[in-house]
Amino acid sequence: MSSGSVRGVKDIVVTVQFDEDGPDIGEIIVVGPKRSPLLVNQLRTNNVAICLNVFGDNTIQKNMPAERTGKGINIPVGAPTIGRTFDALGRPLDGLPLNSSPDLHFKDIMQIPPRGTSFKATKAEVLETGIKVIDFFTPFVKGRKIGIIGGAGVGKTVLTMELIHNVAKSGQGLSFFAGIGERIREGHELYETLKERGLLKNTVMFFGQMDQNPVQRVLVGLSAVASAEYFRDETKRDILFFADNMYRYVQAHNELSTILEQIPNEGGYEPTIFSDVKMLQDRLSSNENGSITAVQTIYVPADDLGDPAVQMIQHELDSTIVLSRKVAEQGIRPAVDLIRTSSSLLSPDIVGARHYNLSVRVQALLQKHETLKNIIAIIGENELSPADRGDFAKARELITFFSQDMFVAESIAGRTGAFISREETLKGIEAIVNKPS
Repeated sequence: MSSGSVRGVKDIVVTVQFDEDGPDIGEIIVVGPKRSPLLVNQLRTNNVAICLNVFGDNTIQKNMPAERTGKGINIPVGAPTIGRTFDALGRPLDGLPLNSSPDLHFKDIMQIPPRGTSFKATKAEVLETGIKVIDFFTPFVKGRKIGIIGGAGVGKTVLTMELIHNVAKSGQGLSFFAGIGERIREGHELYETLKERGLLKNTVMFFGQMDQNPVQRVLVGLSAVASAEYFRDETKRDILFFADNMYRYVQAHNELSTILEQIPNEGGYEPTIFSDVKMLQDRLSSNENGSITAVQTIYVPADDLGDPAVQMIQHELDSTIVLSRKVAEQGIRPAVDLIRTSSSLLSPDIVGARHYNLSVRVQALLQKHETLKNIIAIIGENELSPADRGDFAKARELITFFSQDMFVAESIAGRTGAFISREETLKGIEAIVNKPS
């Protein structure tokens, strides 16, 4: 492999000049006595490579020797990785060694598998989560994508942890978790929760959290997806993929774009935001080998659902669960905004006529509740007609009904979590909506 030398260092951007035979985009170059890894981001004329300092090594200096590796970022995949926790480059974070094994393989995270050609759509398979509001409003359908959207502190991570707990407990598939730019504390809590409840044995975790530089926060999402693809394609497994937080993935790309001095688009984000989001989302797909069912949290900056990045990610989802600060202030958990939560999968051919017809009736009651709230604030509830008073009472009962204690919050709330089957949920809703007004 050809060698070169460092020609410039600016923050985490390192310019490397090669004498001949320059590297490829996505290749890893090693620099200096520490052999610090640099990821090739752009290529210029005269064999000049613009690279990203993966670990932010501040000892890299001008004129240091650089060497091509001929390889990209290769992470460990296979059976020995199940139950383990890794960083963006596939290094174990749980303090345990990763011993060589015939079942241990390595995969380039940038290598996109060929698209399947013989995959045929089969009847939608609805998976039970045990969370009433999700099973009713946004059915968890195998091979599809669900987004949990909300501002800071409204319970996105807790709801994701509860989903991981409930779905992993049922053994419905191999679970993956990608922690992208979130708090270290939350990652530690999730790891300990899964470990205590014996659920790590069916989970693979990747973390690139907010204390790390934007290169690692971008790469961790790709690493987790690459590992999930391996299990889907090589071992024919159905995958449950959880990502927290997809907005932080865009934010990390935006930070890199600023460092690389790219001109932002009109929304203030990196010019490549569409391809950045699309590239990752397209890899979270199903084929003839197996399925990937994705649950993604999306942070909403300043509670603005119209933010361009939030809108971009939302376009890729089949269902969106919107968490509201106003609902959270009422003490309802999970703090789901029942009016703004929606799903393209809530149709008779997927959930059945009974569930669908109930959802139409519930939405009508909730919409009426929103209208009547404003009237009641002016003239009082006693001035409503008996029918309106009855519908308003039903809507309030429904809002309370969808509140639920969670397993992962037992130590905080002091109440035992509950797993409610879809049948129990439908019966409970029927009992409310069929009450005589």
